[in-house]
Parts: sequence; C-alpha cells; structure tokens
Amino acid sequence: MEGLSFSEFTKRIYIKAPLQQIYDHWCTPDGICRWFLREAVYTDTSGQKRRGTDPIAAGDSYQWHWHNWDASEKGEVTLANGRDEVEFSFAGVSLVRITLEPGKEAVLLNLRQYGIPTDDDSKLNLHYGCSNGWTFWLANLKAYLEYGVLLHETTLDLGKYPLAGFEFVNI
Repeated sequence: MEGLSFSEFTKRIYIKAPLQQIYDHWCTPDGICRWFLREAVYTDTSGQKRRGTDPIAAGDSYQWHWHNWDASEKGEVTLANGRDEVEFSFAGVSLVRITLEPGKEAVLLNLRQYGIPTDDDSKLNLHYGCSNGWTFWLANLKAYLEYGVLLHETTLDLGKYPLAGFEFVNI
C-alpha cells in the first residue's frame, strides 16, 4: 500500500477519442455540461461570463450545478493550458488536476485530487466520496465520447435519498 494516502488519490482511464476533444469536454462550459453537469458558469478575471464554447483559463472562477443534486460547487481554475492540462480547486480545500497523455490507440486521462485534509470527515466525504464519484464520472465521459451514451441520471430526483451521493453510482 506504499504511496497511498488519504490526502490524495489518482484515477486513470484510457479514452479512444482525440486529445483536443477530451480537453474541450473538460475546459468549455458546453463541453463539461454534455457529460457531467446541468450548468457550468465560468467567470473570467474581469468579471465576464464565458460563453458555451469559450475555453476556460487560469484565474476563472466557476459555479457548477448537477442535474439531481441541490448543492453547487464553487471554485477557481488554477491551470488551463489549452492542450492537455487543467487544474481547479474542488470541495473548498483540495485541487483536482487533469492531464492527458496521447498514446497509439487512446489518450490516457489522469485525474489527481490532492490537498485533502486527513480528518475523519474529509477522509469520508472527500477521499472516499470524491474517489467513488470521479470513478463514475470518468467512465461516463468515456462512454459518451466513445459510444455517445450517457450513464448519469438527469431526470429522477435522487436527492430525496439522504445517502444518495454514497449509494447511487450514477448521480
């Protein structure tokens, strides 16, 4: 178990799609809403909201809303290089970094969430909860880009279940 810690985790998945297409599905408001969110609002450093196909940039703030979850996520984009890396604050205290590595047959997407506090609440909600959540969302992105299929629930109200975020795999 060397190298594993409650302060961070890494998830990886190969996706058979063009690298720029994968990047755009993380780094434009329209792209990230196709497979992940109901709404993504990005605001640049001058206070202007980014349009749907505008690429995000370091310094942008964001507010995300899910299809069936009342809570919203707010944070800041800390890196967006326009090609193969993006990083953003997440869950108030941690960072998520996405890197894309081209290969012969597929692009390797690496997601690393780090800076997670190691108190019991953070171990449960951020390490366990986010690790499970990102596993599903990366599979959803792969299914969408490779097969045009979305796996997440967009119409049923899963929020009525107190442990929905821990029990439903497609929230």
